[in-house]
Amino acid sequence: MRKFLVVLDDSRECLNAMRFAAMRAAHSNGGVEVLAIIEPEEFNHWIGVGEIMRDEARERIEAHFEVFAKWMRDKQNIDPELVIREGEPLTEIMAQIQDDPEIGVLVLGAGNDNKGPGPLVTALSRQSGSLPVPITIVPGDLSKERLEAIT
Repeated sequence: MRKFLVVLDDSRECLNAMRFAAMRAAHSNGGVEVLAIIEPEEFNHWIGVGEIMRDEARERIEAHFEVFAKWMRDKQNIDPELVIREGEPLTEIMAQIQDDPEIGVLVLGAGNDNKGPGPLVTALSRQSGSLPVPITIVPGDLSKERLEAIT
């Protein structure tokens, strides 16, 4: 089964990326894999405090994921899987693509403010010619109706 890999973060554009991945998966008999990345600088504290912060980050990620997962199950009949990795986002995205041969498409949401599309979209676009899977970049301000029409 081909999976759509989508990155879970706190950005507004993440919502459209999740919607797009779920709708495309539903229309193509695929799956959705949600990747959340805990960056290492979040835990540069004493060992005990760092472990507590890591556990709290995982709990926040799992709660955030459940919101999207419920919508995917209820509205798109897709049961997504969650993968949590620790490290630098670009490195971990590439590692996940290498580790899971069923990933067929990387789906990213693009910001629509004057800061640009976002650091992941910018960095991965530069590398797009050498990536092992295609990237789908979903505009952050695309309406739900337009997403439905496209997918």
